[in-house]
Amino acid sequence: MTIQDLKPALVWGIFDEITRVPRPSKKEEKIRQYLLDFAERHHVAVKTDAVGNVVMSRPATPGHEDAPVVVLQGHMDMVCESNHPFDFENNPITTIIDGEWVHADGTTLGADNGIGMAASLAVMIDKDLVTGPVEALFTVDEETGMTGANNLGEGMLEGDILLNLDSEDDGEIFIGCAGGIDTVCTFTYKRSVAPTDFFYFRVDVSGGLGGHSGGDIHLGHANANQLLARFLWNLSQKYELSLIEIDGGNLRNAIARAAHAVVGVHADHKHAVMAEFNAYAAAVANEYAGLETTLKLDIQSAERPEYAVDCETGMSVIRAIYSAPHGVISMSRELEGLVETSTNLASVKMVDADKIVVTTSQRSSVESRKHDIANRVEAHFQLAGAKVEHGEGYPGWQPNMNSRIMSICSDAYEELYGVKPAIKAIHAGLECGLILEKYPNLDMASFGPTLRGVHSPSERMHIPAVERFWNQLVLILEKVAGLKK
Repeated sequence: MTIQDLKPALVWGIFDEITRVPRPSKKEEKIRQYLLDFAERHHVAVKTDAVGNVVMSRPATPGHEDAPVVVLQGHMDMVCESNHPFDFENNPITTIIDGEWVHADGTTLGADNGIGMAASLAVMIDKDLVTGPVEALFTVDEETGMTGANNLGEGMLEGDILLNLDSEDDGEIFIGCAGGIDTVCTFTYKRSVAPTDFFYFRVDVSGGLGGHSGGDIHLGHANANQLLARFLWNLSQKYELSLIEIDGGNLRNAIARAAHAVVGVHADHKHAVMAEFNAYAAAVANEYAGLETTLKLDIQSAERPEYAVDCETGMSVIRAIYSAPHGVISMSRELEGLVETSTNLASVKMVDADKIVVTTSQRSSVESRKHDIANRVEAHFQLAGAKVEHGEGYPGWQPNMNSRIMSICSDAYEELYGVKPAIKAIHAGLECGLILEKYPNLDMASFGPTLRGVHSPSERMHIPAVERFWNQLVLILEKVAGLKK
């Protein structure tokens, strides 16, 4: 069986096409051209703005021209994470059907948000649907900065209702999301000559579950950066340590799955270090038993390098990473089970031959607490001697329990499947808050099929949920078509 054999055939067929188009964040040229070619091929009205967002339009079914205009919204880019070397800028994603799930071959699948795009495009060309006027908005760079939503061109939309198709749980409707901000901490170091009488070794943490730094932050997945720093700090309490190299994590919105460091200790302590490592690896395996089943810690000897990070800065980096806040900071008191505030110790990178850059991201559904946790992270790294900068950030989306489209989405799901969907807010960042700033009269809701392992190579999509998602979307559009503005 292949993806083309799945139902609904139109949605899966378009999704299959999307997986063949490279679309890393900030490099959406190929997927944008695919969208423009799709519109031309199917005679769909289309326009773009200065930053590369694309809007398509479908006219109303005759007799429904006065219905509210619905905007279907998703993003073009995907998170690019892989268990093996993979050229995301040029190679298609290889998809695999495994029972009731679709996943990729050792990479992220891109169902976030390829399936939202596929459903929107299917609406644009499915002649059997009954709809009022429909617009489909495809934004750029959602995953690494929400650049598209933040710079949405004036007059791009005429809609009254927005359906964000970027949620990840069947049977749930989202009416709010967290805002977010990045905090980047830069250490500047001096190169010193690596000691000649030291034993050098490389420590690797790999195979972590990782996951979405919003949607998965409450699951307790291991952060590879902190596991690495924890071991190095433990060593530093007994032995003089020389830091040569450190690297971990990749994306600000993904929990770090892998990290490594090259360090040295005096040659007299070689065997003691190996014993320390074995004890540490056993402790970590015990701590994450039953959760991190593929997590691996490894140590190998390394050649003596020419240079090392100066001792003071090297230890400051290790201490700061080990002690930095990471994970859930507080839970919502308004919506049970919702993470209110969190922070993610995302990546550690050596750049420009004299800098170590630590990237973190903070989220909260309470604007003041978003800035509070960002400031706490800033203060923490300032104490360690780093220069700290914040990104522009993006606003949250305040829930509206009186939303008409929320009720329509809920009624449609219950009518189809006999179960009331859960009404929730999501700790992950959606583009709704930014779009709402530009179009404050939009009535919004977000829903989607079940995805798991998002932002990691274990990303997968539940096949039966895709059909339910499509049926719900079709019925929602039909119900809105029966309304008047």
